[in-house]
Amino acid sequence: MSGHVEPLLPAGYRSHPVRPEDVPEVEALLARCEQELYGRAGHGAGQVTADLARPGLVAELDTVVVRETAGAVAGWAWVDRRSVVRVHPEHRGLGLGAALLDWAEARARAAGGEQITQVVPDADAAAVFLVRSRGYRPRVTEWLLEHTATLADLPPAPPGSTVRPYREGDGPALHALVQDGFDEWQQRRHGYHEWAAHTLAHPSFAPAATLLAFTDGHLTGATVSLDSPEPDEGWIEQLAVHPAHRRRGLARHLLAATFQAFTRAGRPTTILGTHSETGALDLYLHVGMRVRHSSTVHRKEISHTPEGP
Repeated sequence: MSGHVEPLLPAGYRSHPVRPEDVPEVEALLARCEQELYGRAGHGAGQVTADLARPGLVAELDTVVVRETAGAVAGWAWVDRRSVVRVHPEHRGLGLGAALLDWAEARARAAGGEQITQVVPDADAAAVFLVRSRGYRPRVTEWLLEHTATLADLPPAPPGSTVRPYREGDGPALHALVQDGFDEWQQRRHGYHEWAAHTLAHPSFAPAATLLAFTDGHLTGATVSLDSPEPDEGWIEQLAVHPAHRRRGLARHLLAATFQAFTRAGRPTTILGTHSETGALDLYLHVGMRVRHSSTVHRKEISHTPEGP
């Protein structure tokens, strides 16, 4: 196992790998960053725990929590094929972001990686400038979309299809459907336990708004849903339709039914994320969703020349 890489931080800051007791503070940092950019939080409880469950990620080597002198969390980063770097708004402009980018690249290089990616909000001009000045290049656009629903008439399901909420025991079949549905564009299939950590085992999992469609008795489509930290919002984490059952209106029906399920639960606004490689943006716009904000996946090729941050 490759050794630990220490970030070279500005004076007045210290760092350590994430510990279980740090997770609530890191989640609060992520929420604060989103509040600063968008006026609302998108990350709910459980996001950091789910990220730490990524196969191959070793918390002692692949994570960094940065604290100021008084002990408050000022920054956070992890790296595992991709990387996330976040700095508290009150600690920006002091070199923390650059230091954590350098750390992430050094750690990825030490682990034998050939490239590293960062997802940067397009609204964060300083972060966009920083990663591009460090040799990252834009690759994929990500969009967060929203829809505010009423309990209007639900469009009919395709002939032969029925829809019901998630039940205990549906997990393995739902996992298989999602992996088959995402095979066209995801880089690798996710094992059951990794996938479940982000969905079924997530503290915000919403079974009543997780809808499964069956056609002639076979699972052919589904939405996987979470409650958002915003009390009036729900989150569609995943939408999957089996390739053999696409272009029949099943995805549109599942979306509308999920919008209504969240509305009945007192969450009239539904949000979901997609990116340019899925080709799904037109579908979401067609059902009345609109883009709330966007981010760009930036990638950098890294050499294996021994060098520290």
